[in-house]
Amino acid sequence: MNYFRTAILLAGLTGLFMGVGYLIGGASGAMIALVVASGTNIFAYWNSDRMVLSMYGAHEVDAGTAPDLHRLVTELAVRAGLPMPRVFVMDNPQPNAFATGRNPQNAAVAVTTGLMQSLSREELAGVIAHELAHIKHHDTLLMTITATIAGAISMLAQFGMFFGGNRDNNGPGIIGSLAMMILAPIGAMLVQMAISRTREYAADEMGARICGQPMWLASALARIDNAAHQIPNMEAERAPATAHMFIINPLSGQGMDNLFATHPSTENRIAALQKLAGQSGGGLAPETTPAPRGPWNRGGARRGPWG
Repeated sequence: MNYFRTAILLAGLTGLFMGVGYLIGGASGAMIALVVASGTNIFAYWNSDRMVLSMYGAHEVDAGTAPDLHRLVTELAVRAGLPMPRVFVMDNPQPNAFATGRNPQNAAVAVTTGLMQSLSREELAGVIAHELAHIKHHDTLLMTITATIAGAISMLAQFGMFFGGNRDNNGPGIIGSLAMMILAPIGAMLVQMAISRTREYAADEMGARICGQPMWLASALARIDNAAHQIPNMEAERAPATAHMFIINPLSGQGMDNLFATHPSTENRIAALQKLAGQSGGGLAPETTPAPRGPWNRGGARRGPWG
């Protein structure tokens, strides 16, 4: 169902692009805008992972510098049938995480220090499984495609304002051009956000199947959502265009599930995971071998994974 919804939304976005091009009146102008927007987004596709990791000050860790985290990612990547992604840590008190990379062979998972300090090992496993699901679903490629079409629509709307149409249909006129310039990019943005929200639901479900326990992810989402409203993420506030990458909206003021939200409401996501857990009797796969005693299971009072 999530793939079907994504396909419908992509078709709608493509239809909007074709409609704007038709109003302007020239297939050649539409193609020029598409080529320019594609070039911009292709550059971003090949370089955005390095750019965003640098933007958030993420540093790569390995089995020597972060053995527990690296081991957990390794275990989950094996369960997901994925190549081992590079692992990064961001020095940020807000618990959050994202995945990036143009394909599974060039993927990275980044988590904040706040996430490692505030979640149990099981909850952290749910979060990482969610990010691996994005990698498995090639969501970075999908969002690049939607960004390309949305960028082309915005560019066409600007062309329509200045050139107003061709010799055959006289274009939409001044009022039509103004309306198109305002409404077309908004429509493209709404469809792009709807696709992003749909992919979050799909990643939640796949992530639950990867780690085998839907309630691990549900518990993590509740804990992260609560903390994200109280702990600011200054890097995200300075670059709000990257907010959709995170498992929970890192920006302050995240509201209910609505047209302008980059993420589904956390309550809806948790409800879907609870339903999945109920259908499977709480677990989707046999329990993994218990980990040896370490920083996540010292016993006694509940503590963060790093003590």
